[in-house]
Amino acid sequence: MFNLFRKSSHAEVGPGELNALLQAGKAVLVDVREADEFAAGHIAGAVSMPLSTFQPTHLPRPASKMVILTCAAGRRSAMALDKAVHARPDVSTHLAGGMGAWCSAGLPIVRG
Repeated sequence: MFNLFRKSSHAEVGPGELNALLQAGKAVLVDVREADEFAAGHIAGAVSMPLSTFQPTHLPRPASKMVILTCAAGRRSAMALDKAVHARPDVSTHLAGGMGAWCSAGLPIVRG
């Protein structure tokens, strides 16, 4: 039987660690939520790439920066990482707990 609640096999960063990486210019964040969710609130500087149209070959390729994925709670970003495993093996990390964890940590979001 499938275990929908298994621990992710992907690397994870917490909200504080992601915030530090973004502030230091060491990461690019890709948000795989749908456009309406992204517009309702996202992390400043995040790139919107909805999972419904996600193509790993279109992920950013920033020089010497990590590409980190996020979604609402971590499930869709893990699904996107599963899709990226062959095309972009360098992309292997997502935000643990997604935007829910980010907001719970009291970190800022941008609307629009």
